Amino acid sequence: MTTLDQMRADLLGQIEAADTPDAVEAIRVAALGKSGSVTALLKTLGSMSPDQRQSEGPRIHALREAVTDALATRRAALERAALDARLAAETLDMTLPAEPLAMGTIHPVSQVMDELAEIFADLGFAVATGPEIETDWYNFTALNIPETHPARAMHDTFYLEEPRAAGGGQRPPSDGDGFADAAVRAERMVLRTHTSPVQIRAMQAAGGDKPVYIIAPGRTYRSDSDATHTPMFHQVEGLVIDKGITLGHLKWTLETFLKAYFERDDIVLRLRPSYFPFTEPSAEVDVGYTIQNGKRVIGGSDHWMEVLGSGMVHRKVIAAGGYDPDIWQGFAFGCGIDRLAMLKYGMDDLRAFFDGDIRWLRHYGFGVLDVPTLSGGVGA
Repeated sequence: MTTLDQMRADLLGQIEAADTPDAVEAIRVAALGKSGSVTALLKTLGSMSPDQRQSEGPRIHALREAVTDALATRRAALERAALDARLAAETLDMTLPAEPLAMGTIHPVSQVMDELAEIFADLGFAVATGPEIETDWYNFTALNIPETHPARAMHDTFYLEEPRAAGGGQRPPSDGDGFADAAVRAERMVLRTHTSPVQIRAMQAAGGDKPVYIIAPGRTYRSDSDATHTPMFHQVEGLVIDKGITLGHLKWTLETFLKAYFERDDIVLRLRPSYFPFTEPSAEVDVGYTIQNGKRVIGGSDHWMEVLGSGMVHRKVIAAGGYDPDIWQGFAFGCGIDRLAMLKYGMDDLRAFFDGDIRWLRHYGFGVLDVPTLSGGVGA
C-alpha cells in the first residue's frame, strides 16, 4: 500500500511539474508505455492469487486512471497556455487599413468613354456601335463623300484587298480608281476612318420613322503618326434626327456636354463656319481656356482651342439613312476621345496611350471602382 501510494504521489508530482508537452509525453511513456512502471504493475495481476487480485487490482487500476487523467489535464493546460501566449503575441489591430492589393487600372480612354456615356445618357442619348471594317459606301458615299469628291483626300485611308470576281478572279480594273463600276467600288472594304458610318446604320435600324438620339464611340484608323496622331485612335460621334431640330439645339447640347465633362460652369464656346461633306451648315467648335501657372486650363475666354466639328446633317445623309429630309432634320458632331482625355487629364503625347508602358498606366489609369456618375462627378 505504501509503495502504490508513493508511486501515485511521485507520478502526479512529475506530471504537475512538467512544463512542456514533450515532458508530459515522456512521463506517459515511462508510466503507461509497454515498459512503464504502471504497466508493469498491471502485468503482475495475472500471477496473483484470487484474493490478492481482488484486493490489489482495484488499487492498481485506480492508479492507472489517476495518472491517465492527470496527464490529459496537464496536456490540455499546457496547450491552452501555449495558445494564449500565441494569441497575445499575434494580436491583429483591426483598425489598421488593409494592405493594398496589386491590381490593374482602367485606361484613360475607357474611362472617358464611360464618362461620355454617363453624360449623354442623362441627355437621352443611347450608345450605338458598328463594325470597324466598313464598306466604301457606309464610310464615304452614304455620308455625301462620292468617289470623286475631294474630301476623300482628307482621310488617309487603310484599304483592304480589292473584292474578287465570281470564280475567284480579280475584278477587272478601270482606267480610274481601279474598279470597273460603282457597285464594285461600294463593296470595297476599308478600316473605318471615323465613326460616322454608325450614324447611317443607326438611322437604317430606326426604320426612317422614329427620332434618333445616339452617340457612337469607338476605334478608327488613318495612316498618320506623330505626337498628336496615331494610326489607330478613338472618336465619338453624336447624332440627333428629329423634327424641328435647329442649330440652337446643337449649341445647347455641346455646351451642356462640355460643362459636364470638364466639370466647370465657365465653359465658353465659339462656333466658326467650316466645311464637312456630311453636314450643311457646318461649324468648328472652339472652347475657351486660360493660362494658369504656365498650364492650359479649360474655361474662360482668354484663348481659344478647337475641340470638335459639328453641323446640321446634310439632306443627302438623311436620305441615305432612310429618312425624308423634307420632314426630318438633325445635327451631328464628332471629336477625338483621346484628345478629350489629354485636355482633361494632362497628357501631352498621344503615342503614350498605346505604348503599353505599365508606369504610364499606373500614373494615369483609374481604379476599377472609379465609376463616373453625374452626382459624384464624372471625373471622380
